Amino acid sequence: MNSKRFPVVLHTDDGVRFGVTVPDMPGCFSAGDTFDTALDSVVEAIELHLEGLTEDGQDIPTPRPIAERRADPDLASGVWAIVAVDVSRFEGRAEKVNITLPGHLRAKIDRYAKDHGATRSGFLAEAARAAMR
Repeated sequence: MNSKRFPVVLHTDDGVRFGVTVPDMPGCFSAGDTFDTALDSVVEAIELHLEGLTEDGQDIPTPRPIAERRADPDLASGVWAIVAVDVSRFEGRAEKVNITLPGHLRAKIDRYAKDHGATRSGFLAEAARAAMR
């Protein structure tokens, strides 16, 4: 599973119902009758937004830290939260590739992956994602 943590901003006029925006995804928003339902519904909204982006051939946005967004006056009155979204289904099908590695490095990768409950492919995919952030 490849999960990304997206900052979201919740706004309320009555202290009960909340609107939610996703600053890293312009046009992605949701709402809920309580704080918790608003957070649940924004995860669904993010997934739908990501589905549209990937269908259009666009990349999955990289979440920016809340600290970079706090200065935005449109977001100043909101309550910040983080939601985790599994983005692996939007990355496309897995493809088999042939790579060449030194034997010693391959063995270290295999040991590390096994010790952490992962596969070689899963480890290499996560390492690549981390390097490209």
